[in-house]
Amino acid sequence: MSIIQAIVLAVVEGVTEFLPVSSTGHMIIGSSAMGIAEQEFTKFFTVCIQFGAILSVVVLYRKRFVQSFSFYLKLLVGFLPAAVLGKLFGNPIDLLLENVVVVAVSLLAGGAVLLFVDKWFRKTEVTGETVVGFPAAFQIGLFQTIAMIPGVSRSAATIIGGLAQKLTRQTAAEFSFFLAVPTMFAATCYKLYQFLRHGNGLGSHEISLLVIGNVVAFFVAMISIKSFIGYLSRHGFRLFGFYRIAVGLILLFLHFFGFELPVF
Repeated sequence: MSIIQAIVLAVVEGVTEFLPVSSTGHMIIGSSAMGIAEQEFTKFFTVCIQFGAILSVVVLYRKRFVQSFSFYLKLLVGFLPAAVLGKLFGNPIDLLLENVVVVAVSLLAGGAVLLFVDKWFRKTEVTGETVVGFPAAFQIGLFQTIAMIPGVSRSAATIIGGLAQKLTRQTAAEFSFFLAVPTMFAATCYKLYQFLRHGNGLGSHEISLLVIGNVVAFFVAMISIKSFIGYLSRHGFRLFGFYRIAVGLILLFLHFFGFELPVF
């Protein structure tokens, strides 16, 4: 992996991590297009740069992270379902990360759902809750497990989970951001452990790529979060639904008609 390739993937991560479009799916597409998807370090890199993205949440919402102890208990309750299933099914999930067709189908299915989300939860925007309780946190955590399938989007799954618990759009989106912190931090630590346990080393070049990737993802994610909250409050999810469907159809067309992703 070159520095330019690392920066491209970090920008993709920062832009898409908190949008309901699947950051994992987009990084699979991006790394495939650059011809580095099957490299072991690429798989490690795409998980580890999520750390930079979650730091942006902590910085932007730093006042929320010094609240009462119950705030962290709710995050723990929401995190547990993904932690348990991730431990049980980690290897099959890793195999799915190499399958562009799985990403395409997930993008299509999720896009179709997003076209109707605003209509389904229209009332919650006016009468919805602005405080997340423990039962709601656990239910949102269950929704988050769906996002273990590449292309589903952790952000989309948890936001829809929040709306299903009668939260407002902004409250659901913000709790989705908060829940990303323990989830993605744990994923980064576990991926680092696996990477090193299998005898892989980190030289100065790889460490430099990780530092650059996290820094880029951090700043891009800050911009993405601010823009997304404003857009979501005014316009809802439909545009993201159309975008996902378009990308999913393009990927399926390329696959079933024998075209390879253009490598650059």
